Amino acid sequence: MEGIFHTGITVSDLDRSVEFYRDVLGLELMMEPTEVFEGEKLSRGVGVPNASLRQAVLKVGEGAVELVEYLTPKSPVDKPMPLNTLGAMHLAFRVKDANEKIMELEAKGVKFLSPLNVEKEGPLAGLKWVYFKDPDGITLELVEPKLSDS
Repeated sequence: MEGIFHTGITVSDLDRSVEFYRDVLGLELMMEPTEVFEGEKLSRGVGVPNASLRQAVLKVGEGAVELVEYLTPKSPVDKPMPLNTLGAMHLAFRVKDANEKIMELEAKGVKFLSPLNVEKEGPLAGLKWVYFKDPDGITLELVEPKLSDS
């Protein structure tokens, strides 16, 4: 493996999610929301029978976030899995100044789950982090690395 190409996130409303990730978080739109993709080849490729979907891709650093909205079949659940569920994941964004980014995002309506966490000791000493949610309730994180990781 040479690196992470993109992180894919299934969302309920592609246009709303693009607005959030682009306009609120400030990610650069690399690929506009697509027309609908469907067919047997797609269904086989994604492992979802009768799949039809739209997608968009946003640049973040050297990687990308792919947002996918399945039009069919509809999701059997209407909210993300709790983080302690097997397979649950979250996406962490590296920032230079967590306090500054928190203030910027709060001004745009983002609610954080806690105040900024600052690790005081152990292998993560100096690391700053805080969780927040996207419009679907998907967990995202801001991380200001400890100085030796920058």
